Amino acid sequence: MHQKLKNAFDSEMQQAIAQYQQHKLEDAFNHLERAHILGQSYTLAHTRTHWWMLKVGWQRRSPKQVFGQCSRIVASVIFSKIWVPLGNTGGTNVNPLKPMPIPKDLQNSLKP
Repeated sequence: MHQKLKNAFDSEMQQAIAQYQQHKLEDAFNHLERAHILGQSYTLAHTRTHWWMLKVGWQRRSPKQVFGQCSRIVASVIFSKIWVPLGNTGGTNVNPLKPMPIPKDLQNSLKP
């Protein structure tokens, strides 16, 4: 992961964790979706975002999110280096195979 991308990913994760610790789960999840977009091509980063999405789902008491994130954690370990649907936000509210538009403010971070 190049430095600009790493910085953007780390920033989104730090914001997500801070929001999670303040029990602002919706805000935490929004940052996790952004982190997912940035890190999904890198196994550890990809898996880390799904782990935190699982934690948010657990706090929300959402069986759909918990079970969905468990399967996505397994998939992130297997597929991150092979193929990912670019722009996909990683939540259970979207098809895990669907490419999605990348927000304009994140596009620059993805370029080396």
